[in-house]
Amino acid sequence: MKDVVNVGIVGFGTVGSGTAKILLEQANILKKRTSTSINLKWICDMDITSDRGFHVPGQILTTDINDLINDPELDILVELIGGIEPAKTFILRAIELGKHIVTANKALLATHGFEIFEASHKTGVEVGFEASVGGGIPCIKALKEGLVANNVNTVLGIMNGTANYILTRMTLEGLSFDDVLKQAQKLGYAEADPTYDVEGIDTAHKLAILSTLAFGQKIGLGDIYTEGISRIKPVDISFATELGYNIKLLAIGKKNGEGMADVRIHPTMIPKDHLLSQINGAFNAIYFIGDSVGKVMLYGMGAGQMPTGSAIVADIADIARDITKGCPGRVPALSLPFASITPPSIKPVESVTCKYYFRFTVMDKPGVLSRIAGILGNEGISINSVVQKGRAGGESSVPIVMLTHEAQEGKVRKALKEIDSQGFILDETMIIRIEDMKALEESSHG
Repeated sequence: MKDVVNVGIVGFGTVGSGTAKILLEQANILKKRTSTSINLKWICDMDITSDRGFHVPGQILTTDINDLINDPELDILVELIGGIEPAKTFILRAIELGKHIVTANKALLATHGFEIFEASHKTGVEVGFEASVGGGIPCIKALKEGLVANNVNTVLGIMNGTANYILTRMTLEGLSFDDVLKQAQKLGYAEADPTYDVEGIDTAHKLAILSTLAFGQKIGLGDIYTEGISRIKPVDISFATELGYNIKLLAIGKKNGEGMADVRIHPTMIPKDHLLSQINGAFNAIYFIGDSVGKVMLYGMGAGQMPTGSAIVADIADIARDITKGCPGRVPALSLPFASITPPSIKPVESVTCKYYFRFTVMDKPGVLSRIAGILGNEGISINSVVQKGRAGGESSVPIVMLTHEAQEGKVRKALKEIDSQGFILDETMIIRIEDMKALEESSHG
């Protein structure tokens, strides 16, 4: 039995500091729970002089990554620098030398993850990545272990706290997207460049990881249709509320009976009484539907120093247990053995069918509504309800809102292209998809 498992952290920023703090301050409880001492042997960063708010032994600090990678006593390399390079190079070098890996790097895993998993498979080392999705929410472990007896054919989630915070404030306070974004940046909820968060890219990274685990396919970032929330207006929030919905940036992963994966990120109207509709602020929620277990939702902080650090240390502890018992790779990194993961079979977004919300900005004159309805009808798009409000003050435009029955995305796009070319249309039509949660849950569990 190995008495000590040595760990090195590369990246001593917010998450790296949280991880180090937990490893140093919770060493006794970790030893009791893993039956081995988890020793933080190295911390590597360009800045090793700034105060992190807790005591760090000076001898474990270095600015040279080679101190970690070339240390024959180092068992686990924890990569927390983010981005693609040099993180990818550091990880692959460490794997080649037989070191286990823990990472929170969702962008790297969603774009180059299969290269890393293949290398780890060949070398026989483990890759832990719980913290890459959902911060401290144990959704990776739930899929790989807790739900191992299920076909999980549906993965839904609110996976970006920044986007959810913005939509929550817009809903509760009637504020505009731009106003809430500025406030979120001041409070530290949003980055100076918020593109990854508000345009759905961060969420797509996470869905790529979860859908790979759930569906057993090599699903990457490029396979996922992605839309953000920057075009959502207070008027859309208001109409959604009036119609009984909340708008969320929803990650949707579904696998049909033929094995095709429908994976997409976009603003979605969810009925107010559904659990996912009630996730507010910077919180995240991951929602699985398994054929045996039914519906499972995991909820919590999706980011932050200590929640993310908690998930990283959980991976370290799992690997330490496996090292101690001499069984690395006991649980496959991707839930299935690497050789069993298939190429992606992706359902084209144009063939997706769902209900839709349309908001047309039109000239206030007779015949407009019938003309729009006619173009939709020509594509077989059936209107469920219409809301038309009169002109306010001296405005020359009015909104017309339509909800449709189920329609095919490709036909919707064709119709809207024709509608938006009409002279009475004053702005690009706003489209928001509506998720029929009850029907989805019945089909997934059945």
